[in-house]
Amino acid sequence: MNSHPRLLQTVLDTTDPRRLAEFYRQLLGLTYRPGDEPPADGVPEEPDWLVLRTTDGANRLAFQLVDRLPRTTWPVHDVPMQAHLDLTVPVTGELTRQRLRAQALGAELLLDRFDDPEEPLYVLADPSGHPFCLFAVSEA
Repeated sequence: MNSHPRLLQTVLDTTDPRRLAEFYRQLLGLTYRPGDEPPADGVPEEPDWLVLRTTDGANRLAFQLVDRLPRTTWPVHDVPMQAHLDLTVPVTGELTRQRLRAQALGAELLLDRFDDPEEPLYVLADPSGHPFCLFAVSEA
């Protein structure tokens, strides 16, 4: 028996759960939890909770509806980010391609540190304003 809790998922607040779930579904190649898929008939919906999973069924991200979400002012700390996601690619050559993909899906570039010789990275904000870092980590 494990004496530690297990992390089920990371939950992001958003004023538009479907839009943010779609952003991360496409960016990370995740799938919806059964029953959370967009309606096939195209009828508008306003879900208050959605979950994305890996293809083997492990929950990764959930999206919770909130009425208001002040956008972080990072790197100024008037409204801190409080949390952010770190996303990695296996080689530095993939950074720009994945940054462009994220921007095409609705992300906003907050910081371009691609030319940093020690840790090239990009900081972006998702469509709800949550910052996330994109950097290379080789799986050695």
